[in-house]
Amino acid sequence: MSKVKLAVVYYSMGGTNYQLARWAEEGAKEAGAEVKVLKVPELAPQSSIEKNPIWKAHVEATKDVPEATPDDLEWADAIIFSTPTRFGVMASQMKQFIDLTGGLWAEGKTVNKVVSAMSSAQNSHGGQEATILSLYTAMCHWGAIIAPPGYTDPVIFGAGGNPYGTTVTVGQDGKMIEDVQAAVKHQAKRTVTVAQWVKNGNQ
Repeated sequence: MSKVKLAVVYYSMGGTNYQLARWAEEGAKEAGAEVKVLKVPELAPQSSIEKNPIWKAHVEATKDVPEATPDDLEWADAIIFSTPTRFGVMASQMKQFIDLTGGLWAEGKTVNKVVSAMSSAQNSHGGQEATILSLYTAMCHWGAIIAPPGYTDPVIFGAGGNPYGTTVTVGQDGKMIEDVQAAVKHQAKRTVTVAQWVKNGNQ
């Protein structure tokens, strides 16, 4: 039985979604998956990044993280997306990356990818759920299989109880308010499990 191949694709300005991606990597590896952590390309001008010390520091700290490409999506059996909310939808960097998957979609190579998503915002009702749902809408067009965490483990409640995907609030100090590590790892393991079912059924 071959390993599930998981791509964890994220966008992050201050490091929150990068940390979520790393926790997802840990959980997926514990479930036996082969994992790539990948960032989507930055669209913001360098001048904007330079003006924000936290953003600038994060870009520098993650300069060696490879950028996601359509080839990575084709490689993957499953994909976990992690993005901050921007006015209740995914960040434009993530949206552009998904918009550029038309070639894969046209060839039927997005069909039956198992997907799940996570998000963050600066307040507890800042659009996290809507952001995840905006991403899942695109996944319906892909023909992907959406694997939300639902209420499949008590750790979901400990992280705030979001059935669509793990979400977190980020305080003014840049630190996460909720303790979501266990929920992220559970979500990753569940995604890998569902992907294994799909992979076994297709063999």
